[in-house]
Amino acid sequence: MKSQNWPAMFCGALTVAMLAPPSASAQTGLFRQALMQRRLQQGTQDAMAVLPPGVRAIHDVAYGVDARERFDVYLPRQPVRDAPVIFLVHGGAWAFGDKAAARVVENKVVRWVPRGFIVVSANYPLIPAATPLQQARDLGLALATAQRMAASWGGDRQSFILMGHSAGAHLVSLISAAPSLALQQGATPWLGTVALDSAAYDVAGIMQSRHLRLYDAAFGNDPSNWAAASPEQQLDSRIAPFLAVCSTRRADSCPQARHFVAQAAGLGTLARVRPEDLSHEQINEQLGLPSDYTAAVEAFMRGLGPAVARRLDAGSR
Repeated sequence: MKSQNWPAMFCGALTVAMLAPPSASAQTGLFRQALMQRRLQQGTQDAMAVLPPGVRAIHDVAYGVDARERFDVYLPRQPVRDAPVIFLVHGGAWAFGDKAAARVVENKVVRWVPRGFIVVSANYPLIPAATPLQQARDLGLALATAQRMAASWGGDRQSFILMGHSAGAHLVSLISAAPSLALQQGATPWLGTVALDSAAYDVAGIMQSRHLRLYDAAFGNDPSNWAAASPEQQLDSRIAPFLAVCSTRRADSCPQARHFVAQAAGLGTLARVRPEDLSHEQINEQLGLPSDYTAAVEAFMRGLGPAVARRLDAGSR
């Protein structure tokens, strides 16, 4: 993949066009989304420069043969036992982004690793080399590999929490809605999922209305592919507990999150929506900073199991 072609596409083509000429208000909203994606792209190059005290890292653990099939592991310097594991998936419109970007890992590592968690941050092949459905399967393999290796880091393979932002939130939502994408790769069930500001729960609905061209690049023009990559259309039974964080500053995020959560709850899932008056980028980078937002995410995590609750409660003393 020639990643150097993407900046030009996102600077210009992203702001243009949709299925039909949009109204002025819709055009403004689409323009803002394009700028948001551009800022996100620019921010993915800044990696966390210095590890916090008491944290060590294992970089570029291979889970496949592709150069992008790698993940980083952040864990306490002091040995731990049966530690819960937060499995992070970066965003970037399915086309760019990196596991080591500071806004992906920094505040989360600073917050949770000293409390006895392990954080795994995964890369995955990007479009056009892989479709979002293929990316989800790839991340299923990454999850299975991390679970298999967890004990060697002092982690508990039964205590994984999936967490992703933007396109990464779509991917963990898709894996959650269709667990076979991971289970068939050898993964075992996880405790729950935290989706950080996805606006792609209903891919088919997006593709049949006005949308940014980034969705065309990701999902193509085949309705069967839309359905296969759509968390809402794949959801047909109770799933692991699910938290959808959404930005109230966007028109597309919270309505889709609420619809997906209502669908999941109707199937017996413990599912919640957490609206936040934060930008798309802030929802990612500010998670882990002391705030009501972080506290709300931790309240959800606390309910996923006693091992998680013990570490969060110990860290708050």
